Amino acid sequence: MTVKEKLETMEYGPAMESRSNVDAWLDGHGRAFGLFIGGKWTDAESSFPTYAPATGEKLADIASASADDVNSAIQAARKAQPAWEKLGGHGRARYLYAVARLVQKHSRILAVLESLDNGKPIRESRDIDIPLVARHFYHHAGWAQLLEAEFPDHQALGVAGQVIPWNFPLLMLAWKIAPALAAGNTVVLKPAEYTSLTALMFAELCVEAGLPDGVVNIVTGAGETGASLVAGDVDKVAFTGSTEVGKTIRRQIAGSGKALTLELGGKSPYIVFEDADLDGAVEGLVDAIWFNQGQVCCAGSRLLVQEGIADKFLTKVKARMSTLRVGHSLDKCIDMGAVVDQVQKDTIEALIADGKKEGATVWHAPCSLPEEGIFYPPTIVTDVGSDSLLVREEIFGPVLTVMTFRTQKEAVELANNTRYGLAATIWSENISRTLEVAPALMAGVVWVNGTNMFDAAVGFGGRRESGFGREGGAEGMLAYLKPKDASKRADYKPIAVPAPRPGSAPKQTGLPAVDTTAKLYIGGKQARPDGGDSLVVHDHKGHEAGLVGDGNYKDIRNAVEAATAAAGWAGQTSHLRAQILYYIAENLSVRADEFTARLISLTGASKKAAEQEVEASIRRLFDAAAFADKFEGRVHEPPIRGVAIAMHEPLGVIGIICPDEAPLLAMVTLAAHAIAVGNRAVVVPSARYPLLATDFYQILETSDLPAGVLNIITARRDSLNVPLAKHYGVDGLWYFGGLEQSAEIEIAAADNMKRTWLSGGKAYDWFSDPLLASRRILEKSVEVKNIWVPYGDAN
Repeated sequence: MTVKEKLETMEYGPAMESRSNVDAWLDGHGRAFGLFIGGKWTDAESSFPTYAPATGEKLADIASASADDVNSAIQAARKAQPAWEKLGGHGRARYLYAVARLVQKHSRILAVLESLDNGKPIRESRDIDIPLVARHFYHHAGWAQLLEAEFPDHQALGVAGQVIPWNFPLLMLAWKIAPALAAGNTVVLKPAEYTSLTALMFAELCVEAGLPDGVVNIVTGAGETGASLVAGDVDKVAFTGSTEVGKTIRRQIAGSGKALTLELGGKSPYIVFEDADLDGAVEGLVDAIWFNQGQVCCAGSRLLVQEGIADKFLTKVKARMSTLRVGHSLDKCIDMGAVVDQVQKDTIEALIADGKKEGATVWHAPCSLPEEGIFYPPTIVTDVGSDSLLVREEIFGPVLTVMTFRTQKEAVELANNTRYGLAATIWSENISRTLEVAPALMAGVVWVNGTNMFDAAVGFGGRRESGFGREGGAEGMLAYLKPKDASKRADYKPIAVPAPRPGSAPKQTGLPAVDTTAKLYIGGKQARPDGGDSLVVHDHKGHEAGLVGDGNYKDIRNAVEAATAAAGWAGQTSHLRAQILYYIAENLSVRADEFTARLISLTGASKKAAEQEVEASIRRLFDAAAFADKFEGRVHEPPIRGVAIAMHEPLGVIGIICPDEAPLLAMVTLAAHAIAVGNRAVVVPSARYPLLATDFYQILETSDLPAGVLNIITARRDSLNVPLAKHYGVDGLWYFGGLEQSAEIEIAAADNMKRTWLSGGKAYDWFSDPLLASRRILEKSVEVKNIWVPYGDAN
């Protein structure tokens, strides 16, 4: 091509980033890497090759850790943990600061290595990934410094087992390791099989920073290595990856007592209203779906565009797509790099083929693709509906589906019509509209007039089958801490029913039998159990004290339906919710003598102890009411012209299975705090003392509580655990009972990834105010949603 022709076409020539330093590093290791365990490099019995997706060249051989290797790493972390935690927040902060400085010092080689190994454009690694890696270590150095002041009465979990994906290899490492170390944990991390090289270079940075041996351990390998880590003697499992693997992990560790956070798949909506800045929205869309070749869990892969502007907007999008450049990951002029592996490309192509069979129209941008390497063009799919495969399933590639909507309500309904709930984007010049739509979206992160904004101070994580837990911010720190009193709890022991005394049944009058069974409480009304069965309740001496209904699965369905219908409770003002809780407390106070007598009769407690339980129950209602309008979110100040609003959102419908200990106090404490922040509850009260619950719903009937907010189903012990855990309309489940039952619930709850709070076979002291502090309970009642709101013409 002549100079004249080049000037006429204005085509970019390649501008390759030098890889000489990376090649020197690889050659210095003989292009073969072992495992980093206990501060030393060790060999493994087998290895596997890693390739550059952009060219197909082999980069190095990576050690494949066996189960014994993984256990050695866990033992090294276990040995190092006490001293690391004892070092104190300031000591750990100094190390984290040193790591952050080293990341900056070696930023260029890290960026080149990341792009070479992963296939992403060097501009993304250089300008986004590596700066954020340093930011996370700086930020968490601050949390380590402030740990004792900001998280009093908390301590490290112990050893964290962490498994990360291949799409953001070093950034995901930082998201996991930085908070774990700041909190005083030690870690064993398994990077993705395809992209292990930057994790291995990070291990060298840990040595350079002088990090004590065993604090950070890196074990490489395939899925079997990750499975060994999850099954190993770790105290915390943190996983980022596919939803199906996340479900498997949750089932596998059920009943083990291991803490768990899961950041899983997504199918995020990208909503464009007719009053949006269309050119800005087009650029945002490029970032949302073609960033990192669409291999992003929060990719804006579902475009929802208002009907009146759909044709105009798509014309602009296709024109912009036609200018995208696809090429070698080290070319500074490209917009999209290579897909990570041929297996991933095959998956994308198979899904596209299935979509075409369903009638979808597929348009590929007319981008030239390199002859070598693994590449897939930017793609738009139209003529799809909510039930289409390509709309439902996470493709994890540069593929955008398009649907239209007419009204704001329809946009929200379409956006939420997915089993995922990771992120969402809204484009509109009407700030009132955006701040109305954002809270209505089922997503952990919402971006307004922008997308893919991340910061270490702003938590990231999902809802539904996108997982639970947050990474970043204060909530991300809590995921690596536990209350100091957690290990002091005694084992749970159910309270046995005394042997029934002969002749204890109520005397017959000679009149036809009248059903005096205390009913269930569903949707604000007393209801007979669906099965028509009753349970005998005995007092502490074995005398028959009364009958209650024996609830079944149909009763649970009815209660969940009533709770779902009461969703407007979350939209009420916090002041109103507080007033109603105060009113419930007032009405309980009026009937305190009655409940005291019932406690004495059923439990055999002394008059003083019974009075204390009733008084404590009233106080807990006051606690919940007091916090109803004070358990608020935060306004973060990330490094943008704008803010990130961290909102506390209720989980939704919470199932609560109460213990027998302190039967009134436990039930009131849990239910009151659940509904204080807008949740609705389906409560299964103490199986041994259910009459306290049936007495209590009489108070609810006179306390202005809207129908369906609090539902009570009496039943045999543990008979409703699995029905509640499996019900897809239940968003959270709290259980206080045996270890075996806790494990059973966790396995069943994995189906729709509901949040759980399980006692794990341990007993709670329900009179302990520190243990049952309102903030602790309320943290389990909400999920944090971060809404990013840029402002000003500069954006």
